[in-house]
Amino acid sequence: MDNDKKALLEQLRIKRDDEAPARRPRLVWIIAAVLVLAVLGTVAALLLPRGQRFDVEAAIAVPPAGAGGATAILQATGYVTARRQATVSTQITGTLTQVLIEEGDHVKVGQVLARLDDTAQRAALEQAQAQLQAAQATLVQYQAQLEQARRDLVRNQDLVVRQLVSQQALETARTQVETLTAQVDSQRKQVELARAGVDGAQVQLGYTVVHAPFTGVIVAKAAQPGEIVSPISAGGGFTRTGVGTIVDMDSLEIEVDVNEAYINRVEPGQAAQAVLDAYPDWTIPAHVIAIIPTADRNKATVKVRIGIDQKDPRILPDMGVRVSFLEESKSRPAASGAAAAPKGVLVPASAVVERAGRSVVFTIDGGRVHERPITAGQSMGELRLVEGLDSGASVVRAPPPAMNDAARVAVAKQ
Repeated sequence: MDNDKKALLEQLRIKRDDEAPARRPRLVWIIAAVLVLAVLGTVAALLLPRGQRFDVEAAIAVPPAGAGGATAILQATGYVTARRQATVSTQITGTLTQVLIEEGDHVKVGQVLARLDDTAQRAALEQAQAQLQAAQATLVQYQAQLEQARRDLVRNQDLVVRQLVSQQALETARTQVETLTAQVDSQRKQVELARAGVDGAQVQLGYTVVHAPFTGVIVAKAAQPGEIVSPISAGGGFTRTGVGTIVDMDSLEIEVDVNEAYINRVEPGQAAQAVLDAYPDWTIPAHVIAIIPTADRNKATVKVRIGIDQKDPRILPDMGVRVSFLEESKSRPAASGAAAAPKGVLVPASAVVERAGRSVVFTIDGGRVHERPITAGQSMGELRLVEGLDSGASVVRAPPPAMNDAARVAVAKQ
């Protein structure tokens, strides 16, 4: 019986050595499949055209203007600037005890922005006031002595007539009056000097309080309480030269660089339209303020100042902007009413290229480009009117011949 049981148990026992050979082929196949996929992925990344990377410049498609017969004849890029902007500092070197501003605060002209430690200035003011009081007291003393000397002179004159005193006593009394008169005049000057010292000490005390020079918005806070502020650089890294920067938002305007080859199309007072890079679907009415009478020889451009006709809180300093210069259409009389805007959008003429016998542009989306067929229309200076593209689309300027659909790009300039 025992032998039969042992034989039965021996038959039921699992032999693990027999299992191993069955598992090894499956593991080998899995490793081989992973290696094949990795090789195919590498080959695809190297051979497919979309794996290439291009450094490009971009531009935004903008709608042309058509109200009142106006047509966009030129486009230029630039930035929003503030004509009235100041970094506020102190007029003396001192330690800040209070900084009463934060970025984004609206301040009014004369409002207190910061305070310095004024211990030394207050002590100097008290000393100047004490000197003034001492000078005034001495003046009162000299004036009393002068009055007494004048009475003595009158008395001596009466006694000389009655021959009760000598002529010498009379002359001595007269000399005393003249001497005290001169002392009184001199002391009055000392009082004026002491009063000027008080005024100077008060001015120095006033320098410890920083006021807003005009109404505006704080865009930068440059110092904290406890830091030393100086109107001039102390040559070290522990001295601040300013407390904060304030911008008058009512003074915002636009500065653009216009290619000197097209500056003859721009003139002061000319109507324009501005489109912020941050809000490509928002058109802002504007006008030309002035053409700066100098050119940049490195960029071959001329700077033009553009006034913003409608102020808006969304317009911020240093924002990127594109300006379309408008020209009133002369092909129809003004009495015919407002003309409809041309169909399509304006893009740089260099953005339109030929691919497979058709006109296309490359739009940028998420680090890749997409080939978009379009219908090219009339040229307007350095711009071209195209149909088949949405307003606000970002397009590639002068796409290289090797670029095709789904290629990766890095935008070098917006």
